[in-house]
Amino acid sequence: MNTATVTRSNPESLALSLNLLRQARQRSGLSLRQLAQRAGTSHATLLAYENGRKVPAVSTFLRVLEACGFAVDLNITPRIRQRDGLDRGEELAEVLLLAEQFPARPDRRMTYPRFGPA
Repeated sequence: MNTATVTRSNPESLALSLNLLRQARQRSGLSLRQLAQRAGTSHATLLAYENGRKVPAVSTFLRVLEACGFAVDLNITPRIRQRDGLDRGEELAEVLLLAEQFPARPDRRMTYPRFGPA
C-alpha cells in the first residue's frame, strides 16, 4: 500500500497515527536523533512521519512507539451497523415488536398484601 492510498482512504486515521508518534516522542523526552537511534531509523524519517510526508508501516509505527517506551493495546468491538446478520432497520423493527408486548400504561391500582390489624 503506498502513501497516497493511505492518506486518501482515511486521512483522519493517518492524522491520529502521526499525532500519536509525535506525542509519544515528546512524552518520552527524547529528541528526534535519540529516538531515531533507539528505533533503528533516521531522524529525517521520523520528522517526515510526524509531518505527514511519509506514512510508516504498521511494524515501524509499533517499533517507534516501543522505542519511546510505550505499548499499544488494541480492542476490537462488533460493528454497530450489523449484529447477528440483521440489518439495523430489521433490528429496530424487532425491538419495536418486543415493546408492543408491554402495556402502554400500567394499572393505576396497586394490589398489595395488608399487614397487621385491618
